[in-house]
Parts: sequence; structure tokens; C-alpha cells
Amino acid sequence: MNKKIKVAFIGLDTSHATAFPGLMLDRETKPESRIESLLPTRCLRFDTPFQDKEGLDKRQSYLENIGVEVGTDFDWAVEGCDAIILTVNDPALHLEYVEKCAALGKPLFLDKPLAGNLADSRKICDIIQRHNTRMFCASALRFDIDFEETLEQGLEVQSAMTWGPVGIAAAGSSIVWYGVHAFEMLERIMGIGAESVTVVNDSRGHLCHVSYPDGKRGMVELTTKVPRYGALMRNDTGNSLLCRVTGRVPCYVRLLHHVEAYFRGDDSAGVAMADSIEIMKMLEAAEISSQTGKTVYLNTL
Repeated sequence: MNKKIKVAFIGLDTSHATAFPGLMLDRETKPESRIESLLPTRCLRFDTPFQDKEGLDKRQSYLENIGVEVGTDFDWAVEGCDAIILTVNDPALHLEYVEKCAALGKPLFLDKPLAGNLADSRKICDIIQRHNTRMFCASALRFDIDFEETLEQGLEVQSAMTWGPVGIAAAGSSIVWYGVHAFEMLERIMGIGAESVTVVNDSRGHLCHVSYPDGKRGMVELTTKVPRYGALMRNDTGNSLLCRVTGRVPCYVRLLHHVEAYFRGDDSAGVAMADSIEIMKMLEAAEISSQTGKTVYLNTL
């Protein structure tokens, strides 16, 4: 039996900072959802615009009640860990904390998105390459069971649409911060190669058109109205597949199984950095197009 992997958590400003350790340690978690092979040890707390002191205090209390220590010193937080999960809700801080963690020589999982902008994302790539650090970044929606079972049907897709909610970010781009889920689903369907993004804003949110070579296209609907995820995939011969994300298996559970496998050395369990950069290019293009009303070509970014 594999020994437990001791995991340090960096960041307390997202609900994931309690949800992930809860799946590992909380006795109230349903047995089929427990990830007991990962052992959260300590969590680093710091202020960001995404959570106030009261919220941070509540999360700290929960973590301490299930056995996770919380503090404000980085070196203390990562002492003795085998791997690190960065649960930093503010994407603008991802570069800073990846830089601190990469030098430690431990595998990393960075909770989505890769960064607050494309420039920082590229710097993160340079950092992990320089330190030869293993790291991946992903949205849990990428591994949702309904989504993956739809993909496994093997349709050769010429046109795809994904949809999901867009929240209002406390700082920075809302499209980058929360649109990442639906854009990551599109990237998993279509792969790398998007050429341009055009966004139409309306009272419901943002409708994003993504062009690909050979006339292929993608659409991402980001809505303020309906907090549901899904995807529609079609080919040019009239075949189609519809995916409704139901949550019948919690996507955090499936994500953490991938994280565990990656921490144990299975690179295929993660997401290639080229895919994460493609997603960030689309997100940045969508943000610029949303602001300007113009089509943004990814090769100009």
C-alpha cells in the first residue's frame, strides 16, 4: 500500500482551501468520496481581496478542527511536506507563490487559472522549467465524470459549445477568474490551435466565439444567470453529443485522484503546460475582446 502523501496548502481565500482538505480528513465526508491517501499538514494564510478576515477565520477554524495547522509563515507551512497544493483564489498572486514553491523541488498542483494574465503565465512556465519542477494546473470541470464519459464516445468534433457561470471577481478579470472552467472544457474538446476569439457582451454575460483552422469553431457561453455547466459537440455529418454536468460524482474528488496520481509520478494524470497556456491565451483574448468589441488573434498575444 502506498504511503500517505503529506500535502501543504498555500492560500486560504478560496472555498477549495477547506473543500480539498475536507475530502482528505473530515470524518463527515462520505466514505466513497474520501481521499485518505493525501494527508494535509499545514496551510498558509494571507490576505487577498477575495476573502475578508471573518471568512478567513471561519476557514482556519474548520481546518484546525479536522487537524490541519494554519499559520502565516511560508517556510513553516511547507516544512516536512511531500507535495504542495496552491489554493490561491486571487490569480494575481499565483506567480509569486509558484516562484516560492518551485525552488523546493516538490510536485505542485496549482488551482485554476494558471495566472491573472498571459504574461504571468509565461513567467510561471519559465520558473518551473528553470527549477525542473513538476507542476500542473486544472479546473475540476476538466475531469467531471459526465464530461469525460461524453468525450470517451470518440466523436470527431468540428463544432463545440461549452457553457458555465461567470462570477464577479473581487479583483482582476472576471472572465479569467471564473470563465476558466468553461474555456478549459472547450480546450479539452478541441485541443490546441485556437486562432481568434470574439466576444459579445449582453445582459446575460458573455458569448465567446473561438475560431480554429479548417473552419472548426468553438463557442463559450459565460452567464450570470444559470450556474450550470455543460457542452454540446457536433461534427459535419450531423452527429452530436450533449453533456450535462450533473455532479453525480463530485468533480473535486475526481480532480484530487488526478492530483494524487501526479504527485506519485504519473505525468499523464496532469495537464501539459502547453494546454494551460492555450487556455490562458483564449482567456486573455476573451477579456480584451470583451473590453474592445474587436476580434483578438492569439498569435498577436
